[in-house]
Amino acid sequence: MIEEIGTYLTSAILGIMIFFSFVVAPVTFTALNEKNARQFIRKIFPYYYTVNLAISILVLICFIIPKVFSLDFYLILSVTALFAISNFILMPLINKFRDDKQDKKFKQSHFISVVINFVQIILLVIVLI
Repeated sequence: MIEEIGTYLTSAILGIMIFFSFVVAPVTFTALNEKNARQFIRKIFPYYYTVNLAISILVLICFIIPKVFSLDFYLILSVTALFAISNFILMPLINKFRDDKQDKKFKQSHFISVVINFVQIILLVIVLI
């Protein structure tokens, strides 16, 4: 039963990530002017990272309780660590670079965040297969 809960929660993370990546972010920049889009993104992405971090910690617990330390556990552990890095290190840097008009550093750090997001999606798909 606890393994099924872990699978459902993993699916939820993947669904949230796909929805944000392919719906929320693109629609935000087409529906809102640049100033409002930036404000919205700065408000919503901390929630995105925090919610996914919390859910991924719950998935880890679903592995830890029955003491299942398989490849899937380590993949979820990686996903969890990447959410923490993105939330607490990368996102503040991205915002700082944007505010300081350091466009090159902004673009590089934003690109890294996109790559991390893509890697996390791939890892979650592997776990669910």
